Amino acid sequence: MNGPINIVLFGASGMIGSRLLTELVSRGHQLTAVVRDPAKIEAHENTVATAGNIFDPASVAEAASGADLVISAYGPGPANSELLVSATQALIAGVQSSGVKRLIMVGGAGTLEVAPGLRLVDTPNFPPEWKSIALAHGEALELLKTSLLDWTSASPAAYIHPGVRTGKFRLGTDQLIVNDKGESEISAEDFSIAIADEAEKPHYIRKRFTAAW
Repeated sequence: MNGPINIVLFGASGMIGSRLLTELVSRGHQLTAVVRDPAKIEAHENTVATAGNIFDPASVAEAASGADLVISAYGPGPANSELLVSATQALIAGVQSSGVKRLIMVGGAGTLEVAPGLRLVDTPNFPPEWKSIALAHGEALELLKTSLLDWTSASPAAYIHPGVRTGKFRLGTDQLIVNDKGESEISAEDFSIAIADEAEKPHYIRKRFTAAW
């Protein structure tokens, strides 16, 4: 897509969402940041912060109306994994009723494959405290697959954290990307670049992609 994109961003105050907001604004796009508390959003050029409820399809539809693209970086903590599925259901319903066709949703790394047919979440050393949220991300992905939207699911590396913006990373689809030490890692800043790139030039319509160093 050439020129600025009108983007509605849910979860804009989180670790990934806040960095994605900065990345998208730096590229000249028009952002509507939908959060529970708009006061949490720093003032940016071409950005409007608005209160909204990702669990309410009508609120989602109202926020999304007239946008070119909706992005969700919403992610509850592992203690509230059931909220992710509820949010995804409402998000899909709201975006579909708004008339917007494209939805990019930040997913999880747990359902990426580490070997044919073997997901990361099913490996023996997967941290038990992260299992429920990993499985919830898997459910969310299945919900996207049954939607009518031109959806994209963006899975980070196994370890994503605040860090530096290097602009150097690798892309994949359903397999976990690891380095020569077997580590899967990316900064939230670089992951935001990958999502912004996909927003501007779609390559993964109705597909999942992943990004890692």
